[in-house]
Amino acid sequence: MYKKILILAIFVLFMSVQISYALSAQSAILIDGHTGRVLLEHNSYQRRGMASTTKIMTALVAIESGKLSDIVTVSNSAANVEGSSMWLKSGEKISVESLLFGLMLNSGNDAATALAEYIGGDVPKFAEMMTKKAKSLGLENTSFTNPHGLDNENHYTTAYDLAQITRYALSNKKFAEIVSSKKKIVEWEDNEWGRSLRNHNKMLTMYQGADGVKTGFTKKCGRCLVSSATRDNLKLIAVTLNAPSDWHDHTGMLDFGFSKYNYKKVIGKGDYMKTLPVLNGVTDSISLYANADVELAITDKEENSIKTVYNIPENLVAPIEMGQKIGSVDVFLSDKLVARVDLISDSTVSMNIESNFWTKLNYLMQNLLSNFVKHI
Repeated sequence: MYKKILILAIFVLFMSVQISYALSAQSAILIDGHTGRVLLEHNSYQRRGMASTTKIMTALVAIESGKLSDIVTVSNSAANVEGSSMWLKSGEKISVESLLFGLMLNSGNDAATALAEYIGGDVPKFAEMMTKKAKSLGLENTSFTNPHGLDNENHYTTAYDLAQITRYALSNKKFAEIVSSKKKIVEWEDNEWGRSLRNHNKMLTMYQGADGVKTGFTKKCGRCLVSSATRDNLKLIAVTLNAPSDWHDHTGMLDFGFSKYNYKKVIGKGDYMKTLPVLNGVTDSISLYANADVELAITDKEENSIKTVYNIPENLVAPIEMGQKIGSVDVFLSDKLVARVDLISDSTVSMNIESNFWTKLNYLMQNLLSNFVKHI
């Protein structure tokens, strides 16, 4: 038995070393898109510049803080910012939604600046919003000074942080729609034809199941890439920073993930989980249901290592509202916490007035009797 475990450990170590040495990237990571669990990594916690993959956070903050239908008047500074663009003109009026497509498909630095100025008031304030959002996700090794990714020593992230930012962003349907679009035609003021945008992310056409996310490049940062792909409900996210052969790196990392891991739905949103007794209610029990899905990327050998631990009281006291959070359930994989889901009540339980009256009376009599005994 121990011999088999040793052989397996050596094989896993050998595979990880082989993959690490095959990568061109200075930093790389592959994560489970459902839970954020790290499946493969190489220097993934080292701070590095991120170039235009910055725009993942730019888009996220813009979507969460603005309205897609709002109309932005492009400033002179936005229209003339250096680098890649979606060909904005000073004074042009364009929707937030169209700027987002120009931001993520054409990697427009002009779109990034226009969004930052409109939503944040100015670029520095918007960059503060971006950094604050990263910290709210528990990521302490990311700092933004601008919305486009042009070089700045105080503008950095890690492959790990960038992967987790992307995982969160992909849970937003609008963000996921934009980054999976291969092309888009948006309005172009004072032109008879629309502005045609094409996604710079080659993974969308060269890799089966690819559905995002963003390219990036500066001379200082090198080639940066964030990709995502989904097959048979298994979602993987790959990040490389400073990778001369980024397309090759991502193909290899994703191939590794899809060959080694399988999709497993442990808990479904709305699944019945537990029944708890209810005190002083018109009914004496209530059912608890999961408020979200728990989906995992697991190997065949990990199938039997999934455990659930409930964080719930022994009983409840009426009144209880329908949909009220009662507790949670933790999901462990090989004794490591990988997910936590809230448990909610399936119905309303009103207080039993008669039962509550006698309960209070009994409590009062016990107190009176206790006080009487103390004074004898």
